[in-house]
Amino acid sequence: MSEFIPFAVPDVGEAEIAAVVETMRSGWLTTGPNAAALEREFVAALAPDGADVERWHAVAVNSATAGLHLALEALGIGPGDEVIVPTWTFTATAEVVRYLGATPVIVDVRPDTLNIDFDAAAAVVTARTKAIMPVHFAGLPVPRGVMADFAAAHDIRVVEDAAHAHPVRSEGVSVGLGESDAVVFSFYATKTMTSGEGGMVVSSNAELTARMATMRLHGISRDVFDRYTSTAPSWHYEVVAPGFKYNLTDVAAAMARVQLTRSAPMWERRSAIAAYYDEVLADLPLRLPARPSDPGTDHAWHLYTLRLSGDGRMGRDEFIHRMSAAGIGCSVHFIPLHHHPYWRAFRGTNAPTLPVADREFTSVVSIPIFSAMTDAQVERVGATVRAVLGGGS
Repeated sequence: MSEFIPFAVPDVGEAEIAAVVETMRSGWLTTGPNAAALEREFVAALAPDGADVERWHAVAVNSATAGLHLALEALGIGPGDEVIVPTWTFTATAEVVRYLGATPVIVDVRPDTLNIDFDAAAAVVTARTKAIMPVHFAGLPVPRGVMADFAAAHDIRVVEDAAHAHPVRSEGVSVGLGESDAVVFSFYATKTMTSGEGGMVVSSNAELTARMATMRLHGISRDVFDRYTSTAPSWHYEVVAPGFKYNLTDVAAAMARVQLTRSAPMWERRSAIAAYYDEVLADLPLRLPARPSDPGTDHAWHLYTLRLSGDGRMGRDEFIHRMSAAGIGCSVHFIPLHHHPYWRAFRGTNAPTLPVADREFTSVVSIPIFSAMTDAQVERVGATVRAVLGGGS
């Protein structure tokens, strides 16, 4: 068998390695100058023309999960509150609501994009609904205008889970610079840019970001970087709240800074792979991923997710098994939240059904799409999908 092609491989080169080594030699291992620089550079990358860039603030964190938690905490979400979450997401999106003693209200998704269904969301809004957390599934943004209009109509806050959605635009505006209260990005190992573990929260609300910056490091009133670089005695600090340990290390930030400079070419590579798959798989018994319907909207192509035909010729699990036997790794995104034991029990036996997610889950499968893929690997994945589904080579 040919060399196995994993589902995902980080695109890390010598520049990232050199940046990490330099940081280790500098003595700054925890949060320091690289983390501070990454915050500035990330916002600048979202607004390359510099337009209104001073409005935006970024908070570097050690995971997107931490960022989601900090954002909700800063918004005052707590016991008795409800937060609307799509079922088509990783458990982190919902679990952070439980961290705060609030209730995630899990809703269905659209059949075309697998992004949150705002009609389904509207049906569950109550007096206790305080926020909604849309997820930009696979890297296809939730429409910016629809999201903002929904929040305004129901007077609720918005925290975007943009773990899949960097760097892309929604209706002409970079994801991260819209009207939402906070937008949370992931730098996990498999994401579109990586620091191994890490994330970033972006917001135009200075008060909100100040709270998140304080709470990410034990609720201490002074930034650790400021205290350790001061030439004057700087031992004094105050704990103003029971915070968390969510800061991003400088080693990770150094890697992320290099990755950020490569975000555009890595996105271009994934886009080219997606275009190739669209072409070579078009005649097979499956549905290809949804593409942006608005000319000002991009797709990050964090995932390339197929939906197999329901004609019974081959089930999803058998497809994954045959692809693995042929030397190609696949995955499933996602097992809907309400299919997991914890969330099923949490919702209760009388919870509303989520028919779209139930139906689509049986057919969905993700094939490799990472920027480090060679042309030969891309062609082999395409040919293998065709062979497995009986479409020839």
